[in-house]
Amino acid sequence: MSLSQSEIKSRAIQFIHDHADDKSEKSEAQTFWRDFFNIWGVSTRKVGSFEENAKTLKGTTGFIDFFWAKTVLIEHKSRGEDLDKAYKQALIYVQAGGIPNGEEPRYIIVSDFEWIQVFDLDDSSKSAKFKTSELINHLHLFNFILGLEQRTYRDEDPVNIQAAEIMGELHDELERSGYKDHNLRLFLVRLMFCFFADDTGIFKKDDFLFYLKDRTREDGSDLGSILSNFFQILNTSGDKRQTNLDELLASFPYVNGQLFEEQIPIVYFDSKQREVLIRCCEFNWAKVSPAIFGSLFQSVMDKNERRALGAHYTSEKNILKTIDGLFMDELREEFQVQRKKTNSKGLESLLERVRKIKLLDPACGCGNFLILSYRELRRLEMDIIQEIRNKNKESKEQELSVEWMGSLDVDMLYGIEIEEFPSQIAKTAIWIMDHLMNKEAGEKFGSYFVRLPLKKAPTIVNGNALRINWVDVIKPEDCTYILGNPPFIGSKYQSEIQREDMQKTFQDTNIKYGVLDYVYAFYKRAISFTRGYSIDIGFVSTNSIIQGEQPSIIWGWIFESGYRILFGHQTFRWTSDSRGKAAVHCVIIGLSKSKRDKFNLYKYQEIGGEPICEIVDNINPYLIKGSDTLISSRSRPICSESPKIGIGNKPIDGGSYLFEEDEMNEFVILEPSSRLYFKRWYGSVEFLNNKKRYCLIVKDIPVHEIRKLPHVLKRIENVKEFRSNSKSLPTKELSKYPTRFHVENFPQDNFLVIPKVSSEKRDYIPIGYLDPRECICSDLVFIVESSKLYDFGILQSSIHNSWMRRVAGRLKSDYRYSKDIVYNNFPWPEDPSDKQKKEVEDCAQSVLDARAEFPDSSLADLYDPLTMPKKLRDAHNKLDKAVDKCYRLKPLSSEAERVEFLFELYEKYTNTLTSQIKAAPKKKKQDK
Repeated sequence: MSLSQSEIKSRAIQFIHDHADDKSEKSEAQTFWRDFFNIWGVSTRKVGSFEENAKTLKGTTGFIDFFWAKTVLIEHKSRGEDLDKAYKQALIYVQAGGIPNGEEPRYIIVSDFEWIQVFDLDDSSKSAKFKTSELINHLHLFNFILGLEQRTYRDEDPVNIQAAEIMGELHDELERSGYKDHNLRLFLVRLMFCFFADDTGIFKKDDFLFYLKDRTREDGSDLGSILSNFFQILNTSGDKRQTNLDELLASFPYVNGQLFEEQIPIVYFDSKQREVLIRCCEFNWAKVSPAIFGSLFQSVMDKNERRALGAHYTSEKNILKTIDGLFMDELREEFQVQRKKTNSKGLESLLERVRKIKLLDPACGCGNFLILSYRELRRLEMDIIQEIRNKNKESKEQELSVEWMGSLDVDMLYGIEIEEFPSQIAKTAIWIMDHLMNKEAGEKFGSYFVRLPLKKAPTIVNGNALRINWVDVIKPEDCTYILGNPPFIGSKYQSEIQREDMQKTFQDTNIKYGVLDYVYAFYKRAISFTRGYSIDIGFVSTNSIIQGEQPSIIWGWIFESGYRILFGHQTFRWTSDSRGKAAVHCVIIGLSKSKRDKFNLYKYQEIGGEPICEIVDNINPYLIKGSDTLISSRSRPICSESPKIGIGNKPIDGGSYLFEEDEMNEFVILEPSSRLYFKRWYGSVEFLNNKKRYCLIVKDIPVHEIRKLPHVLKRIENVKEFRSNSKSLPTKELSKYPTRFHVENFPQDNFLVIPKVSSEKRDYIPIGYLDPRECICSDLVFIVESSKLYDFGILQSSIHNSWMRRVAGRLKSDYRYSKDIVYNNFPWPEDPSDKQKKEVEDCAQSVLDARAEFPDSSLADLYDPLTMPKKLRDAHNKLDKAVDKCYRLKPLSSEAERVEFLFELYEKYTNTLTSQIKAAPKKKKQDK
């Protein structure tokens, strides 16, 4: 039984009340935990057992109060007893080998009725202690009971903003003096490298700072030439340097790596600029992550970006979502398995596997994905080496060499970047990260080493990834993973060059790429590159690629190429709420050719929150649990029950027939007889916000009357001229009929209105009835004619809105309802009884009645989650339950369950349609 969050909270409140006085009896403890698990609808009898035997470290037998294999061990004490002691006792059971291999729990829970303490053995940061009476505030800690795991990713340190501001000040000072563009960018990248080097051990600590302070004049007059000479020294090997160099200057290492190779003009400093430069150098750059190097540099170059650097903070934790799902989670899991074995052979094989990994980011920008991947792999390499060393010491095998400990190097990283300068930033940041990892390894193993001069380098190619041959960057047989964050550009916003990129990318397929997001070209190139090889792929993309008609256009080809979805993150907010920075709503999709039976699907209860992982049997292209069903565009509904739907009116009038209320009043004063021919005009905005606009319906004016209305006639002439001047041939043709609309839809009876665009914040898209005698609608709404109360109830229900949220497109983040995707594919109830229909009609009327009690409130007011009246909310809840019963008697307890059920029903309906089409007798050809 799947329970909604409100039901879980209700059960938790009852649990707290029922067990407020529990003290010590064993029977009380067992009842306590039976009721505890029942909060989530889980039976202790089915998942585990009480009084489980287990060995202690001394070899004796103890009793575990409750044990659920691979999940949780519970140790319960009487009220007031020491919970730390209880935890140690539970940990002994886990460590003593008394629990069968492979069944060790991830969680330990200890309690004395009054307190509950949870320990996550894989991630201590998730452990917590709280009073049982406060359980309602800690329910998220127990998502594992439902097979869900909450994943927490860290934000970046705010010190990065400080770094951006101080570097930004230096940038502005130099640019003000006329030093700019390429030369300024390269100069600042070199300085940032030196700042890092001075604080992280590439240079001796603060040698660069001392050199600037001690060897340059306070007025800054010689600083530029001294820095130019300094950069030249860094680019010169020791054997080629003059022997009579300044002793301090000679002590700086040979860097190599092409960073200091290009000659650029000398910068001329003044005293203020020198002062700013020294303050930059005094900043503690050791605290700044190289992973933010590129974002920091971009913000330095743009004043408007500087305070919005917080928008880039989340980039690190969101990049980790991609890296973890694509390979790090699997590698870490394998590491945990091998470290428990007595010999090191499995660890050595894993280490060899890690060291063979090669990564390609085809839109690498400043290299963030590559940088963080390298950091995580280096840290895993260190952990593996440490375990091998420990096992070798136990078996008295030979100690490992320093060189062997750090064989993973930056030449495993490959990138393509369309802009020239970010590629240089990427290389520099990767070298800095490599140095930091070498330093970390030195601290871990006591054998510090520096890779200078730089002998190996990441391969970062400057070029258009959709035009160049990826084989020239890395051979597919050498590549292990492809990952990144390709450009987010919708089909309507692509430049001519980008449209050409799409055409060239898809020209060898039958894919109708015209409506696809630009990012899908990277999916296509990546999959084509891997043909014949098993290379996993992980891309961050805008959530538009899993909405509307896009999935049905390309995912058939992806599946035919042998790929399935390995893991997926449902929609989340990519950027933060920093001032001046719009949020981007993204998904992450991992692809693999390898055969698996379990896949990780990450869900977000809040779009800006942390993900919860659910292990599922399959993930479909809409990133929900279920079969690989694709929702195609349809001109007709799959269900005969669907009332007729169409768009509203499309005047193409240049605004001549549309009026604000005050404009209409002024017009009527000029032309009193025209009042008869005005009607309220409803688009999405007008319908939802009760905004008053009006349309002049000139087609209703008798021909002999029009000549008596010169101001109306002028409007008609304006429309004719507007259409005649159009570049569109159909619009030019329409100029012959200036009193008619391009699209006309004038229902005879009351009709339902569905807005085409509605806020993502609403639980329901508000729909409602309008009277055709009083108004007409624009093409920004859909019109459902001859609709009954039952139809209104179904379309206004949660189950229809759940379907819409999953398959509709988006306008920014708002829902964009469509006829051919959302409405025509919606699975109506299969065979509801008359009693069930009557219940839906009664509940639907209650929703309309509840709205009517607030005549001064717009639908936008009434359906704002923060202001929705309780009476209206209650009416909707009753309607939702009534509609759910039309689908099945067992309650649909969550949106995910509703969507999964609807996809199954859709598959059933469409399979039936296909069978009917195949079974239909073919028409015989008549003899001529």
